[in-house]
Order: sequence, then structure tokens, then C-alpha cells
Amino acid sequence: MNKLYVLLVTFFSAPLFANEVPLVDRMMSLDTQVFQAFNNCQNQQDLEKHASYFSKNVEFYHDNGGVTWDRKTMISNTQKFACGNFTRKLISASFKAYPVKDFGAITEGVHIFCQNKTQECEGKANFVMVWRNIDNKWVITRVLSYGHGKNS
Repeated sequence: MNKLYVLLVTFFSAPLFANEVPLVDRMMSLDTQVFQAFNNCQNQQDLEKHASYFSKNVEFYHDNGGVTWDRKTMISNTQKFACGNFTRKLISASFKAYPVKDFGAITEGVHIFCQNKTQECEGKANFVMVWRNIDNKWVITRVLSYGHGKNS
């Protein structure tokens, strides 16, 4: 009887998990969306889309640029210094995602920034992002971008 029970529970619960996207795939998709908008942020619509992925109180720690404590300042700096000047490329094999119980997820990886004018891609750096899931809307609450240097 126990074997039959286990078999039935497994059979009927399998479809519940079949449509669940693995965390790393979901977060990779979000990362792609954030940075597609970043890479085109010289267009106001893409800048606004990029901004929408960040909490109003996002903390952004950049080893060369310092700290910003809110989305408004962070996006202003992005618009002033990055939009139209740089594009970001993720090193896909470096990307990792970890769940944070009752909160969201942490992502980490390595990315490269390319100068749009010269097409030179020399700005390699590590990143960590803390994502919060509120009613199935994921927002970034913390960003660390560090270890900037030449590509090795």
C-alpha cells in the first residue's frame, strides 16, 4: 500500500514541477533583460526599462565609481557615463544563481564592458546582484561591481 501511495503522489505531483523554470535559467533571463535595456539606454524607453529592474532604494557599490544609495542617482550616473558609450557582455559560463529563502536570489558572475566607439572590450569585472521577488516581480536591491581591470 505504501508503494502505491508513493507512486500516486509522485505521478500526480510531477506536473506541478514540470513547468517550474530552474532558478539559474530564470535569473539568467532577467540578467539578459536588464542588460539589453542597459546596452540601448541612450533611448529613453530603454533607460526607463533598465531602471524598472531596480528597487527605489537600490544600493550600488562600484569599486571605481563609489557608492550610490538610490535608483534615481544610479540611473542618472548610468545615463551620464554609460549610455551610448558602453555595452555589457556577460561571460555566460561564469553566471551563477542562489536562492535566498523567503526573499529572492543572489546572482554572480563576470562581465565585460565594451567601448561603443572603438569596439574595444577591455573592462572585465566581477558582479553580485541581490534580487527580491515581490509577487512574482523581481527587483534588484543591491549591486556589487568590483575587480575592474583588463581582460586576461
